[in-house]
Amino acid sequence: MTPTTALVPSRPARTPAAAGLAASAAAVDGGVLSNADLAAWLEDRRRAQAQRVERIAFAELDGWAFDDLTGDLRHRSGRFFSVHGLRVSSDFGPVPAWEQPIINQPEIGILGIALRDFDGVPHLLMQAKSEPGNVNGVQLSPTVQATKSNYTRVHGGSEVPYLGCFRRPEPGSVVADVLQSEQGSWFLRKRNRNMVVTVGPDVEAGEDFAWLTLGQVNALLHEENLVNMDARTVLSCLPDWQAQAVESMHPDADIRSWITRRRAEHEVRVTAIGLAQTSGWNVGDTEVTHERGQHFSIVAVDVASARREVRAWTQPLLKPHGTGLAALFVRRVHGVPHVLLRARAEPGFVSVVELGPTLQCAPENYAHLPAGLRPAYLDEVLARRADAVYDVKLSEEGGRFLHGQIHYVIIELDDDLPVLSEEFRWVSLRQVDELLRYDHHLNVQARTLIAAWRSL
Repeated sequence: MTPTTALVPSRPARTPAAAGLAASAAAVDGGVLSNADLAAWLEDRRRAQAQRVERIAFAELDGWAFDDLTGDLRHRSGRFFSVHGLRVSSDFGPVPAWEQPIINQPEIGILGIALRDFDGVPHLLMQAKSEPGNVNGVQLSPTVQATKSNYTRVHGGSEVPYLGCFRRPEPGSVVADVLQSEQGSWFLRKRNRNMVVTVGPDVEAGEDFAWLTLGQVNALLHEENLVNMDARTVLSCLPDWQAQAVESMHPDADIRSWITRRRAEHEVRVTAIGLAQTSGWNVGDTEVTHERGQHFSIVAVDVASARREVRAWTQPLLKPHGTGLAALFVRRVHGVPHVLLRARAEPGFVSVVELGPTLQCAPENYAHLPAGLRPAYLDEVLARRADAVYDVKLSEEGGRFLHGQIHYVIIELDDDLPVLSEEFRWVSLRQVDELLRYDHHLNVQARTLIAAWRSL
């Protein structure tokens, strides 16, 4: 949907310097955009960043090839990422053992948002960025969104703008700096450095960048496929300065002990195997697919873009099958908002367990299982979804996933929902804010939902 002025209404802010961050910019000045100018800028960037993305056969990939011995899909430089097989055994979920392809990208990238004061109003420097896997081309991205291979220019392309603000931040300028995971079912131990850094008046907005208030960004979080996954995860790491030291349902020490216990008691064993030896998956000329057509495929694309560090390239992408569903139940305990989080064990997590939303699944992947093995709370989410306070379809990371989308849903309860097992806990928003200051506690889907909750 093409943004209009109406897409960026004034909203009460929940987050830092509440009134100031929610205020609209008064004029176009040095990259600061009013609401009307923001809509026009996004449309202009869509036209300027038009790109062509076409599916191709694996044999047409330039610089990528299947290994003769293992069948793994790798780049000739040995950098970027590879796709190999993974053998998994786990006590989490209805399936105790399986094999699957997985993306292995051991580098730690940088996802950074610059923060600057304009006449007493803090603004975020956001980028209009096209990705080959995006459903709609341009989405709103962080100031810097780059893997190590990209910012060290393995591809031979141009420099990443504003990178120095994050690789060499000024003393006292760091607002947030934490390592966070990405999708643990699709990436093997993938992490990015999520940063927010204050900058001075010498940092101006380039052609594909604009200074926006948090209120403007929060409003755009309510539009389909507009604020990308990387921006959402960094936004979630912004400290919530309005979080108060109110009493939570469970003491902080109990929440920390619960997380540690789930990490100690859950078992996830993973072994890297050759892609060609991955049971249940077929490697064809144009895609790697599951024998039942479920889960996802690995495909190849040819990309041409006039506004990227490299103008044309080919690459593999993971193509999810179906649209995911990630839902968060919220209830107030003595007036204090709490969210129902689940301790999830996913094969790609560094720490075995991270906290995910109440519900996280692709419903169609469970169609072949008995009713008793449906994900916990799926039926409750579907029954209550009409009353959701947030229900928006958002894209997953377009640099690695082709048209990956999830319906993100927040449902505020007025009743006492039973906690089904030890995997679930009610956690206050103040406790969530504290957990987000440290590595690997909330997964990427939960972080999107926390950013969405703060936008209401």
